[in-house]
Amino acid sequence: MSSDAPRTRRLRSPYAALTAQGEPWLWLTGGALGWAVAMITGLLGLIVFQGARTFWPVPLDEIRLDDGTVLLGEVSARERVVTDADGGPRPTSRRLLRTENFEITGSHYRWCDDSAISAESRPLHAAAVERLEGGRFHGVPLRLRHGDEVVAEGAAAAWERFRAEHPAIVGRGAEIRRIDRVERGRLQRQLRSARLATTRARLAAGADSPAAVAAAAAEQDLAARVAVAERELDRRTDDLRRPSAGWVLDCSTSDGREVALPLDRIVRAWQPNRLSWWGKLGVYAGRWGEFLGEEPREANSAGGVFPAIWGTVALTLIMALVVAPLGVLAALYLREYADRGPLTAAVRIAINNLAGVPSIVYGAFGLGFFCYVLGGSIDEVLFQPALVADGQPTFGTGGLLWASLTLALLTLPVVIVATEEALAAVPNSMREGSYACGAGKWQTIRRIVLPRALPGILTGLILAMARGAGEVAPLILVGVKKVALDLPIDGTFPFVHPEREFMHLAYLIYDVGFQSPNAQAARPLVFTITLLLVAIIAALNLTAIWLRSRLKRRYVAQQF
Repeated sequence: MSSDAPRTRRLRSPYAALTAQGEPWLWLTGGALGWAVAMITGLLGLIVFQGARTFWPVPLDEIRLDDGTVLLGEVSARERVVTDADGGPRPTSRRLLRTENFEITGSHYRWCDDSAISAESRPLHAAAVERLEGGRFHGVPLRLRHGDEVVAEGAAAAWERFRAEHPAIVGRGAEIRRIDRVERGRLQRQLRSARLATTRARLAAGADSPAAVAAAAAEQDLAARVAVAERELDRRTDDLRRPSAGWVLDCSTSDGREVALPLDRIVRAWQPNRLSWWGKLGVYAGRWGEFLGEEPREANSAGGVFPAIWGTVALTLIMALVVAPLGVLAALYLREYADRGPLTAAVRIAINNLAGVPSIVYGAFGLGFFCYVLGGSIDEVLFQPALVADGQPTFGTGGLLWASLTLALLTLPVVIVATEEALAAVPNSMREGSYACGAGKWQTIRRIVLPRALPGILTGLILAMARGAGEVAPLILVGVKKVALDLPIDGTFPFVHPEREFMHLAYLIYDVGFQSPNAQAARPLVFTITLLLVAIIAALNLTAIWLRSRLKRRYVAQQF
């Protein structure tokens, strides 16, 4: 082609400059980040909104239907539906009423079409009553009785007298439960220790040996003293029950039935339609206090979750104490000592693959190895008398220790990978400077490398704690229990009973949400437990983040 031939002019797109500068990718990545933040914020907002309003007192509405039925309850939900009418489908609205009084109505909820409501009101003296058994009760107080004597007649008078008498009855009931749990439990532990001493002596020296005879005599003497102490406890509990017996609050349901509610079976009661804002706040705080500090009841659908809180925190902390040194030492060896060969590469690939193994596999391994093999061996060596006397294994079954070790294995790959990355991020110039000053390998690692890698190590530990605290599947196999009111703690050392089964908030969410006989009533509680679990994990992680920030400020100025 000749040099003077006409050249074809190349058209340039108006978006070429933006593409060359990466402007579309900036918007794409920024949009992805915005969507991620929006989804996370929406999820947390839903949990906080639904979980925080569970215990707020809701007004009681009395609804009269066209067929003459009268209902009293809390409006839990509203929705619009399409119904078939004479003129064809037409939209209408309905509301879900939490009626309670299950022993009378046979149901906790009922849908009511707004078109079928002839009248509605909010009775001033309608009361919501939480009971130890039987769920909540909705009704209007009629009278307060003590035995056959009517102490107060009428809704207002009966309610005022109830509020005056009920706190003392609740206090006496709490003291009775403390005696049964603490003092009777102490006596039973003493009896078990004596029985184990007798069994140990018989196994060691024979049933007819002097040591076995002396141990049996000591057990009989202790049993006699325990019987005397039990009778004294019976007298004390009878003295506490006597003033509370016979107090009854008669209430009327929405359909006119009278129901007698013993005061010693009532946890709390309130009249939401009469409460001021401060009164509602007091009920709200009281219900939260019970939820955080008391034990569960009614198949975990009422009461508190303190055993589950303790189990969750204890499990997470023990897991962190186990996985942190194991993960750091393994990563130190792989990064600082191991040769760069095919074996090391295979180990790293195996660690990365272990991070993707389903958690239920770890649970099966923990059950087989920790519980049956390791725990069974410990029982044979150390707890043979207990196995013979009680017929039950001590360490050869699920417990807090085995669950913690199982979750430590599950989260170990996360800590190893994060620690390796943190060690690799330490500049080699700092290692070479340490060697030039005459320091050895371990001195360099301990004084130079590890302090500067600690923020990254703590990042891996934060991720491990977040994952371990929310696991459910392994815990079902290695120690979690639906109801475990006895905490594995002692006054001298917090983990003296590591073999004991425990409760966990993540499993409690599953149990309340999917195993509850009344799923509709359990749904708000599921959000509340989820909110509590998220708050605990956030508190643990924020503590680690605070520590990581302090370490960064301490060592960042020393890097060169």
